[in-house]
Amino acid sequence: MVKQEVGVDSVELVVGEGAGRIRTGGASGTNIFELTIAASGARIDASSLQCVDGEVAVCLVRGEVRGEVLGEVLVRRSGAWSRAQVPYVASGAYLALHDVNKDTVADVVAVQRACQAGVDCARWFAQVFSPAGGGRELGCTAVVSAPEALPGWPIVTPDPSELRQCGP
Repeated sequence: MVKQEVGVDSVELVVGEGAGRIRTGGASGTNIFELTIAASGARIDASSLQCVDGEVAVCLVRGEVRGEVLGEVLVRRSGAWSRAQVPYVASGAYLALHDVNKDTVADVVAVQRACQAGVDCARWFAQVFSPAGGGRELGCTAVVSAPEALPGWPIVTPDPSELRQCGP
């Protein structure tokens, strides 16, 4: 079991073989959410839960499966927790929370490989999403030849000025 305190609330992962739940407890009572990434085979461990407290709190649950990191997000607004409906996938094995756009709400940063599926190449970029904005994409960094060249590596933290529209 992995547990973090998020302000006056607690968030914990309860994981079994191929199944899991996220339990939140606090002023709004206890809520239980099914952990969809566990059902996909994602490996959940002590580093799988990351929470950032704030007026809008965000918790990311992540786990690795077949070389990718899968993630799902819970958001607390006005004391109530809800699941963000957007699942996250990072083909570059990095998925974390950072307030990239400086709006005091943590954003999801996913490192991606700029390769066709099944092809190994040395092309990497960071993709940023806003859970507060319904999971909308904030943008992508330029493609670099090594993950170490991404802004802030090993804690990828691009500046908003480094983001541009994602895609070819």
